[in-house]
Amino acid sequence: MIKIKRQWYELLKDEFDKDYFKNLQEFLRNEYKKYQIYPSEDKIFNALNHVPLDNVKVVIIGQDPYHEPNQAQGLSFSVPSDVEIPPSLVNIMTEIESDLNIKCNKDGNLERWANQGVLLLNTVLTVRRGQANSHKDKGWEKLTQKIIEIVGKREKPLVFLLWGSYAQSFASYIAPQHLVLKAPHPSPLSAYRGFFGCKHFSKCNDFLVENGENPIDWT
Repeated sequence: MIKIKRQWYELLKDEFDKDYFKNLQEFLRNEYKKYQIYPSEDKIFNALNHVPLDNVKVVIIGQDPYHEPNQAQGLSFSVPSDVEIPPSLVNIMTEIESDLNIKCNKDGNLERWANQGVLLLNTVLTVRRGQANSHKDKGWEKLTQKIIEIVGKREKPLVFLLWGSYAQSFASYIAPQHLVLKAPHPSPLSAYRGFFGCKHFSKCNDFLVENGENPIDWT
């Protein structure tokens, strides 16, 4: 079940030995046998496998994976290139274009961001087809909280983009040297309450440059 690169495995191996994670693994074994679960098992830790800890520049915290066929790929807000872009990601791209005065690549596959050091981390890493939040409170949150703590304690400054009250609940795990940017969630239900116009992408890049890092190409 655990397909994770060595550095992250070493950082998290104590968690993998705890009862909650063993119980989570047993739960997932049964779920993958009985139901259509997203993403596929080999992509559960995709976010971590794309970005070693030392390379993380930005963290974007999501909730759980997309729950319709062919969408989830283990990266928050991201879908494969041949899949229609979901509404929240449409709104993210709209804000990027407005903030940075650029044209986004209309491709929902955000591996291009992950490869630059953007950790696209959902707090629940699996979901049952057609049932949002179906794997909530099964143990994932304890593991992803630990991941956020590890990244949040890193000495080198980075940026956390916390969209919505759920993501913002993790702010207390983030050390003061990092930039924490908060806004409403980019979903159609809340984007007009302050996500649009938040200018998080220019603020993020300004902070990275000030701290000696290359900015993210958000196109």
